Amino acid sequence: MTASREHPKDPLHGVTLKAILHDLVERRGWDDLYEQVRINCFSIDPSLNSSLKFLRRTPWAREKVEQLYIADQRRLARREPPR
Repeated sequence: MTASREHPKDPLHGVTLKAILHDLVERRGWDDLYEQVRINCFSIDPSLNSSLKFLRRTPWAREKVEQLYIADQRRLARREPPR
């Protein structure tokens, strides 16, 4: 874990990858998630477990998913529709 992740002002502080992925799938669905982050585990027989395994092993993909989640949370706070 990086030093910024331990900081209380970090938007991901205390949020698990499982919670992030579940929230994104609930709000956006697998198809839109694949459009935003082009990784096969979101398009070919997607599931939370297989996606979590991939994201935990692949830092660049995890970073993209986390950034999408942060952007969504900021839009929700401003009550803007998702992009």
